[in-house]
Amino acid sequence: MAAPPETNIRPQQFLAAQVRWHPLEIVFWVATLAPFYFFPSYLSLASQIAIAALFALSLDLILGYAGIVSLGHAAFFGMGAYTAGLISKFGWGEPLTGLIIAAFAAGLVGYATSFIIAKFRHLTLIMLTLGIGLLLYEAANSASWLTGGADGLQGIDIWPIFNTFDYDLWGYTAYTYSLVVLFLVFVATRRLIHSPFGLSLRGIRENAVRMPAIGAPSESHIRTVYTISAVMAGLAGALIAQTTSTVSLEALSFERSADVLVMVVLGGAGRLYGGIIGSIIFLVARDQFSGINPQYWLFWIGLLLVMVVMFLPNGILGGLARLKWLQRGKP
Repeated sequence: MAAPPETNIRPQQFLAAQVRWHPLEIVFWVATLAPFYFFPSYLSLASQIAIAALFALSLDLILGYAGIVSLGHAAFFGMGAYTAGLISKFGWGEPLTGLIIAAFAAGLVGYATSFIIAKFRHLTLIMLTLGIGLLLYEAANSASWLTGGADGLQGIDIWPIFNTFDYDLWGYTAYTYSLVVLFLVFVATRRLIHSPFGLSLRGIRENAVRMPAIGAPSESHIRTVYTISAVMAGLAGALIAQTTSTVSLEALSFERSADVLVMVVLGGAGRLYGGIIGSIIFLVARDQFSGINPQYWLFWIGLLLVMVVMFLPNGILGGLARLKWLQRGKP
């Protein structure tokens, strides 16, 4: 017997409902303008948060939605940063084209490594991503004639945006630029995860072996989303190079990969806004804790992470979702 007509359109109705913007989302994005009016002295920190949020969003796309755990995601962040910095150093400081070229370079590396990533899961995958990150770190360190090695890349000169908006000391241009790029990438990511492709990623996360049986090639989808994630991470790296005019080996370091993983865990993996919320909490906490005690601020960050993992295993947003579920009287 044929299924009722309404049954055939349920997936489309579900996706259409997910695409609609919730009022809280609108409030959140309007609130991102608050630093311009209420916290102008923190605009430099706000631009760092926007860049970190973009980086966290790129990791959440593969971790929270496809189940790809990565300890070397800074490889693509650093690739974007060094590409944007080198383009500027050798005479082309136009930021938008530099951003695109840096994203392409990071995406190229992501696509090349995705053929390896797509074939492994779990602990092997973690070690592979860590190894790829360490390889690029040492490659950049060895090529000091090009990257500057431990001294960092020198001679970066970024032109004003549209030859009009120069980077000021207070951070107005840097934050505006970073926030616009973050929002545009977020909108594209939001659309992606609420598409049939996004649904198939969730299926791969739950059971990658069974997905091909219903017509979703797991390896192909993993390669695609891994490349997209690399492009997003490259954009974040390019932004940090362009807004600070500095690139160092730290952009490729394991610490950078670990920090962004902490941000995603804090906010809640697979929650879309989880990485963004996590980056806000992490960087604001780091700024405040380091101001209180510059030597031991990592202790408080570690304590914060332990408390969240113990009492909110699905992150801040996961805990809020659980609380809302309980308030509705559901177990």
